[in-house]
Amino acid sequence: MATHKPSAATVRLGLALSGGATRGLAHIGVFKGLEENGIKADCISGTSIGAFAAALYAFGVSISDMRDLGQDMTPLRVSKLKLTRYGLFSNEEIGNHIRSKIGSARIEESPIPLAILATDIGTGDQVVLREGEVATAVMASSAVAGIYQPVRINNRMLMDGGIIEDVPISPLRSMGADIVVAVNLSADRRYRMPEDIIDILFNAFDIAIDENTKIQVKDADVLIEPCLHNFRRLDVSQIDELIAEGRRVTLDNITKMRNALARSSGEARPRKDHF
Repeated sequence: MATHKPSAATVRLGLALSGGATRGLAHIGVFKGLEENGIKADCISGTSIGAFAAALYAFGVSISDMRDLGQDMTPLRVSKLKLTRYGLFSNEEIGNHIRSKIGSARIEESPIPLAILATDIGTGDQVVLREGEVATAVMASSAVAGIYQPVRINNRMLMDGGIIEDVPISPLRSMGADIVVAVNLSADRRYRMPEDIIDILFNAFDIAIDENTKIQVKDADVLIEPCLHNFRRLDVSQIDELIAEGRRVTLDNITKMRNALARSSGEARPRKDHF
């Protein structure tokens, strides 16, 4: 695939995709809405399921293929019981889903510049992955603490990037983005009464990150926030409804995107390529 060219001579659009478990299938609807309006991301970042979606987008996987993968991402398919002192499950199958479409591709080979966010659970540092195997990076970004085992990359023990930044806006400016469109899947989150220990762990994780997210998304130029509170965290049976909601909210924000791009085009100055 040819190297991606920015959508305008001096204006670059960056797309940040948040986590959200299987609700992240709404990201496919975002891509659909953008595609229908001829808008393309010039760089993209993702956290957790957002990293999964961002990787597929960056390597040119079609929307129909993304949907097929998403439909197959039931908890039983992507979570393999593997009890260790660090976690209950392995998420290796998430990596295998990525490999089924792009093989062992590396982040730095991405046609569209790609950043995948993870957290070093040993130091508390945010880790922005810009090189290395895509599938392994996505596994690290989506390894929810207490549920999945950490993923070791470069002697670091990495876990879900949402611990620090669920909507990964921060890397995009340094990647050359003039306009940042952020997709926040937790905007209307409503916590449910837990039914088991997995629900408790997910609720605790969500509660911990939501206040930070409200502050961080203020740095976006355009914010896409699907209404997903009626969708269960680990249920892929409503995939078409999730895609439709992502598309609906994206279409509602197309004018904002075009206006932001137009304003930036008028203000933009020549700049060095950051990629």
